[in-house]
Amino acid sequence: MQKILVIGLGKVGSLVGTLLSKRFTVTGLDKASPSSKLPFIVHAGDVNDPATLDQMLAGQDAVVSCMPYNLNLPIAQKAYQHSIHYFDLTEDVGTTAAIRELAKDSNNVFAPQCGLAPGFIGIVGMDLAKRFTKLRDIELRVGALPRYPNGLMGYSFTWSPAGVVNEYINDAEVIHNGVRKMVPSLEGIEMINIEGQEFEAFITSGGLGTMCETLEGKLDTLNYKTIRYPGHCSLMRFMLYELCLKDKRELVEQILTEAKPPVQQDVVYVYAVVEGWKENRLEREEFYKAYHPVEIDGLHWRAISWTTAASIASVVELVADGKLQQKGFIRQEDILLADFMSTENGQFFK
Repeated sequence: MQKILVIGLGKVGSLVGTLLSKRFTVTGLDKASPSSKLPFIVHAGDVNDPATLDQMLAGQDAVVSCMPYNLNLPIAQKAYQHSIHYFDLTEDVGTTAAIRELAKDSNNVFAPQCGLAPGFIGIVGMDLAKRFTKLRDIELRVGALPRYPNGLMGYSFTWSPAGVVNEYINDAEVIHNGVRKMVPSLEGIEMINIEGQEFEAFITSGGLGTMCETLEGKLDTLNYKTIRYPGHCSLMRFMLYELCLKDKRELVEQILTEAKPPVQQDVVYVYAVVEGWKENRLEREEFYKAYHPVEIDGLHWRAISWTTAASIASVVELVADGKLQQKGFIRQEDILLADFMSTENGQFFK
């Protein structure tokens, strides 16, 4: 793998291209011009135009989509037609299922869900799970938050508003009482205390990727919850359900984006808990990290931007190095945490 096309050059996509360009020949594609000069060639073009996609994918070895979830499937279909590797950041269950079908008879890799959740959190969770003889519970939690919140919502949209609204509205897959099932998002609210700071966490869609299928029949409880400052969940339920805006996603995205623009100082919390038996002893293992903004090549990058970008760049590295399968669908939970951390971009997470 030498030539990689990165589609979508927002904050995350720009950094994905920048990180990959240190090793690969990267070409960028976006409808709009990037907000800053990038260290790789950028072309203007609309991904909704099949001819543009065909032209840009010709001669590439892989494509990385950093587009909103609803634009990923056409890109994956074109990657299939061009017989090149495909990577994305989607949290959308339906999109992932369609991409998985494409991967069944492909001679190339299809690796969706390579971000934080799904993505890195699943890699961490499975690393903990492998330390047990028998599993009981796996609880995975991730929060991307303003470090200094204000307002009742205590939030800012540091990544795709479409993705946030999507994971708040769609049902989520869990394993509960040993049964794999779908449950409503914005439910199951719990309180979490992290280093003296109180947060809430609640069910959201897509964060587990394919883990419920992988672990079905092997444990009692598996769930993923999003971490927010207290009060956020009830406000979102009020907006989406009491004001009946759940069917007006574009309007919700517009309202929230204008009300809560991105902040420069953010924090990403990654918290995983696994309980089970080691031989005959019931034990508990935990992973916790708080990630903050970093400087890369002299530029400030928000925590959500670099954690997401470094996650997908690390998976690309693992495929290029032959440490992951070279064709078919890659599940995030099949990636070894030690391998992930050993990549150039995985070093950021240590």
